[in-house]
Amino acid sequence: MSFRMKIYRVKGEIMVAVCDDEIVGMDFREGEFKLEIREEFYGEKAFDEDEVKKALRQATIANISGERAVRLAVSLGIIDENRVMRIGGCPHAQMVVM
Repeated sequence: MSFRMKIYRVKGEIMVAVCDDEIVGMDFREGEFKLEIREEFYGEKAFDEDEVKKALRQATIANISGERAVRLAVSLGIIDENRVMRIGGCPHAQMVVM
């Protein structure tokens, strides 16, 4: 199973957008929240778990969506599992290093 990932470098920050490969193109809604999983944001290329781990460890900002991607970020200790939100059943978390 693979992930989609895109790395953005802006003004000294490294922002990693990662999601489970199989949810690309899907929309999730929960009340006023809408989560759109778009290839333009999360990337076109598939990555394996080791590549995603490496990128997330270097990230200063991360946007993480999907069961496996969020679980991986929690296992790395960059996301607190008690702070994960679910939008239409899809786990979603964001991280900022301050």
